[in-house]
Amino acid sequence: MNMELSETQCQIKESVAKLLEQFDDQYWLERDSSGEFPEEFCRAIADNGWMGIAMPEEYGGSGLGITEAAILAQTITESGAGNAGFAAIVIGIFGLHPVVVFGTEEQKREWLPPIIKRQDVACFAVTEPNTGLDTTRLKTRAKWDGEKYIVNGEKIWTSTAQVSNKMLLIARTKDIAETKKPIDGLSLFYTDLDRDYCDIRVIDKMGRKCVDSNELFIDGLPIPKEHLIGEEGKGFRYLLHGLNAERILIAASMVGLGRCALRKAAKYAKERIVFDRPIGMNQAIQHPLAISWAELEAAHMMAFNAATKYDNGEDCGLEANAAKYLGAEATFKACTNAVMTHGGMGYAKEYHVERYLRESLIHRLAPVSPQLILSYLAEKALGLPRSY
Repeated sequence: MNMELSETQCQIKESVAKLLEQFDDQYWLERDSSGEFPEEFCRAIADNGWMGIAMPEEYGGSGLGITEAAILAQTITESGAGNAGFAAIVIGIFGLHPVVVFGTEEQKREWLPPIIKRQDVACFAVTEPNTGLDTTRLKTRAKWDGEKYIVNGEKIWTSTAQVSNKMLLIARTKDIAETKKPIDGLSLFYTDLDRDYCDIRVIDKMGRKCVDSNELFIDGLPIPKEHLIGEEGKGFRYLLHGLNAERILIAASMVGLGRCALRKAAKYAKERIVFDRPIGMNQAIQHPLAISWAELEAAHMMAFNAATKYDNGEDCGLEANAAKYLGAEATFKACTNAVMTHGGMGYAKEYHVERYLRESLIHRLAPVSPQLILSYLAEKALGLPRSY
C-alpha cells in the first residue's frame, strides 16, 4: 500500500505548519498556565479555510476526506500545540458529521457555514456522570410537550462549552422500558446552548487547561422540532456512523504529539553534555527514543491505512480502533521518554515535555478506553467470545 502523501496533501501539511509558526511553544505554555482559551489559534484555522476541510464544498467546506483532516490534526499537534490545539477545533472539523449525513438540506445550509467560518462554536454533549462508556444507558430526557422538546439531565466532560453557543446533544426521547434495545429511543439534536436553562461548571483537570471541560446541568431546555437531526430514536446510530473517523483523527493527532515530544528529546540529548559527552551518545538514552520512533511510525501507518479505507468506503473498524490504541500507547511512552531524557528539567514547564505528557493521557482514557478497544479487537479480529 502506498503511504506517500499526494502533492495536495503535502501542500496541506506545509501550509498548516507555516500558519502555526506564529503559535509557538511560549503561546501554548502561557495558555496552559492561564487557562485562556486559544481563540486566536482557532480563528487562524477558520480564517484560512481549514475548519471546513472535510465539509462539503456546497456549504463552504473543502470537500476533502478524513485522510486530509487527519493530516491537519497531526500537523497541529506536531507543531507543539499538542492535544490542546486539537481539542480546540476538532468539533468544528468533524463534529457535525451527523448533520452532513443525516440532516435536511435546510439544516445543512443553516448550520454548517457558520461552524466553518467560526461564527458559531459548538460543543458535544454526550457523556453522562453515571453511564461511562455505556452510552446506550444515557438518562438525559427530551420530552415532547406537543409543541417542542423539553430537556432535563446532566452531561459531563463536555469540552469547549464555556466558549460555545451551540451544542450537539443526545438525549432519550423514549424510556428504555419502552424500547426493544437500549440503543433505541435516543435522539440527536443540534441546538442553542441556552444558559438560561444550562448551568455550565468547569472541571479542574490535569492537562489541557486552556480548553475547558465541563459539567453541564440542563433544566427545562426547550428545543424546537426543527433542531432534531434525522428521525427520532435513531440518534445513537447516527453517532456510530462517525466513530471510525473519530478514532482515526485521534490516532493521527496523538502521533503528532508523540513526534513533537520525541523531537524535543532528541534535540536535548544532542545538546546536553554530561561527563564531557552528549547524553545522546549513551545507548540508555538512544534505545528508548529509537523504540518510540518505531512505535509512532507504526501507529501512523495504521492510522492512515484506516483513513484510506474510510475515504474509499471500506470497512475500517479494526484499523481505526487499532490505530487509536497504538497511537495513544506509543505517544504516552514517547512523552514519558521525553521527560526522562530531560532528567530533572523534564519536570520543568519551560521545556514543555511535561505538558505533552499530561496531555497524552486524555486519549489513553477517552473517548474509548484501551481495555474496551482490546476487547473489541479480540472479538472482531480473533473471533473470541464477546466480553463486554
